[in-house]
Amino acid sequence: MTPLLNVQDLSIGFGTEKPVVQDVSFQVMPGETLALVGESGSGKTISCRAVLRILPEAAQIRSGSITFSSTQQGSTVDLLRQPERALRKVRGNHISMIFQEPMRSLSPLHRLGDQVSEVLLLHRDMNAARAKASVLETFERVGFPDPARVWRSYPFEMSGGMRQRAMIAMAMVAKPELLIADEPTTALDVTTQAQVLGLIKELQSETGMAVILVTHDLGVVANMAESVVVMNKGRVMERGPAEAVLSDPAHGYTQKLFAAAPMIPQVAAPARPETNDDPILQMRGVCKTYTMRAGGWRKPTLITACHEVNLTVQRGKTLAVVGESGSGKTTCARLALGAEPPDQGGEILFRATADAAPLKIHDMNAEDRIRFQRQAQMVFQDPYSSLSPRMRVGQALTEPMEIHDLGRKSERREKAAEMLRWVGLDPSMLSRYPHAFSGGQRQRLSIARALTLDPVLLVCDEPTSALDVSVQEQILCLLEDIRDRIGLSYLFISHDLAVVARIADEVAVMRQGVIVEQAPPDTLFYNPRHPYTCALIAAQPEPDISRPINLELVSKGAGSPATWPEAFRFEGVAAPALTELEPGHKVRCHV
Repeated sequence: MTPLLNVQDLSIGFGTEKPVVQDVSFQVMPGETLALVGESGSGKTISCRAVLRILPEAAQIRSGSITFSSTQQGSTVDLLRQPERALRKVRGNHISMIFQEPMRSLSPLHRLGDQVSEVLLLHRDMNAARAKASVLETFERVGFPDPARVWRSYPFEMSGGMRQRAMIAMAMVAKPELLIADEPTTALDVTTQAQVLGLIKELQSETGMAVILVTHDLGVVANMAESVVVMNKGRVMERGPAEAVLSDPAHGYTQKLFAAAPMIPQVAAPARPETNDDPILQMRGVCKTYTMRAGGWRKPTLITACHEVNLTVQRGKTLAVVGESGSGKTTCARLALGAEPPDQGGEILFRATADAAPLKIHDMNAEDRIRFQRQAQMVFQDPYSSLSPRMRVGQALTEPMEIHDLGRKSERREKAAEMLRWVGLDPSMLSRYPHAFSGGQRQRLSIARALTLDPVLLVCDEPTSALDVSVQEQILCLLEDIRDRIGLSYLFISHDLAVVARIADEVAVMRQGVIVEQAPPDTLFYNPRHPYTCALIAAQPEPDISRPINLELVSKGAGSPATWPEAFRFEGVAAPALTELEPGHKVRCHV
């Protein structure tokens, strides 16, 4: 059988440097899913971009061939030797690509509906009405609860996970012969990830589409791939059928990836010791409603991001908030830091020390805000966006101290160097720009910048979601070490339950702005009571080919609250009360 895509001896380099991809070969058969696995910088993405010839200008394809045998056209072409005009007919039509960073791939000036429908207008000769109907159907299939609203929205009005869903819809709407998915589910919560993976499989069975899956998540590989190619430093380390590679990895590098993969432990860890009641942050009855314009003469729409949120972060401990994209997790983080005011009636209290009078974050004056900002800092989800590309690392790290007028210039520089050492980087890197660092190193820089003011509270918004497993392990170790060393308190936002199971002392599960279950991880993960919590746990992919994701259980818990069992059912924000079913274990249910 002729391969749909055949990559042979591909080598790519920059300038006069040695190749970043060297002698890479792999084949993709029609209808097959091939997983390209490896750490950040291993050459996975640049190898896939070479297929569509969308490499950086400085990149040189030094050797190799990439042949594509279209079943629709009945012809075989070498994509590296095709003229640009011929390639335009291939891109988006026969071969589509889902990019890893949707905010950089989507136009901020055009509505999502117009961007996604463009491929149908260009390649499928559809009129605007048919294209819109097809796009709305695809939006619904990738998990958007209100496809019509998404059609009218701009990318900056969507959360990171929702933008990724839109990118997936754009790549899949034309039903290509080959889908190249570059970390397609990295920014997605586990339930949406499970639904998207199920959708890709469904489309494969319907259309015979082949998939190249670029990922560092071995759980996703176990659920999706028939073949696996493991890459490191631009070379292929191991290749073979997924079952053979996952069950008995032969190369030391593949074994190392498995060792670093986070998983929810099969056996509950010993119960964490009881702590004294010493809250550093309290949110009481907090609600947040946004008014969204509807356009024309239509009435503006009210969006409830958070409803009756009650959370307490104990001093020196970690409270994790988990839930799907758009559930209100990041809104909670912004409210906690005073970046957004809560609706009338809610209270947010902060105590810098155990004996300090509570500071009302929702009612701060200018002096209070400056003092509070020294004591509470945030680590953002995307370090590339949160670090200025025009500022050297030294400037980025000393800037907070300059704003708060702390120390002399030499002392600020020394403090910046010390913070780099804390996060495992060399002080000689102070003169570099952010683009010279890998994703994991940029996340370390973000953490170092947040620590320069010696805060007592750190809000971490998905700090490991975009990192490969080995770097994720390093960042988690770093956060744990810093917490234990200086007694930091964390409000930790995440959709990755394996990460939360490791780092959290308390877990709150959010769904559509409402906390549906709250308990210590040792209780929550081994005795989940709410159907949505059960769905989150069932959707967590495991690097075991014999334990696929139970999509039926995921769809039940992640579906509409009106479809849940009677004890948990509610509509909108008219939810039952959060009830303590056992000591420390609260569930939103009718009793």
